[in-house]
Amino acid sequence: MNALVHLIVMLGMFAVIPLGLSLIDGPGVARVRRCWPPAAVAGSVALWLPRGPAATACAAVYAAATLALAAQAPRRLARIRSLVPSEIAVLTALATPAVAGLALVAERAGHRLFGFDLDILALTVPHFHFAGFAAALIAGLVCRHSGGRAGRIAALSVPVGTLMVLAGYFVDDWAELAGALVLTTGMWLVGLLTWRDLVTTGAGRTTRTLLATSAAVLVATMLLALWWAVGEATGLAHPSLGWMAATHGLGNSLGFALCALLAHRRLRATPPTPIPTAPKERIA
Repeated sequence: MNALVHLIVMLGMFAVIPLGLSLIDGPGVARVRRCWPPAAVAGSVALWLPRGPAATACAAVYAAATLALAAQAPRRLARIRSLVPSEIAVLTALATPAVAGLALVAERAGHRLFGFDLDILALTVPHFHFAGFAAALIAGLVCRHSGGRAGRIAALSVPVGTLMVLAGYFVDDWAELAGALVLTTGMWLVGLLTWRDLVTTGAGRTTRTLLATSAAVLVATMLLALWWAVGEATGLAHPSLGWMAATHGLGNSLGFALCALLAHRRLRATPPTPIPTAPKERIA
């Protein structure tokens, strides 16, 4: 499981976060994006080194980059002065990689941060690259394209669900299940709106294929997430963490996050329809 999780995290470090940052306007974000590759190299080296001072030092370099990214959230809020749902989703995307960065430092140091097992800390790293950063950003982008009540609900429920799952770590498995239900609702709405409003537009065949793949994958991967959360809360049979990494984790990272961000990058270059923007700044 460890090797697969490491590869998924590296995909987040080297591809998903840089792609996502290219879709967020703002000089501060642009500076972080330019500095991101060396930090990603340090973070990836940390994954493969044995736990200890060298791995911790490399992880700290990556964590510093995630904290610099998180610092852009209040700066963006002060500049935009808007808390419309799509902006809340973007602010969440900017802030949540810092959770992954801090978890990586603690896990590589062998420190049970807040009493969590090292395996849980290791899985927190990919979770907040993909459920934290990618899912929130994509929900915000879809809300901008789709508009309407469903888009606003999706853009709010993905960040809220992600933060509820994080809070569930500190409360109990039932609180984490509640977060998983909210997050799944938001993700399925993202998939539905992607199919309804984006796949069927005049975008090119490659873009439509990427969008359709991202929407279809969410049906299966979020069912798996619910199955695991229900099992953890009730004691019913559910997949192992290794099986979840190979199915839910791999599907969400490649099939959803990477495909969706590549599609939105193509839509940004040649938008098929005018895209509503938040006051003073747009993200797509």
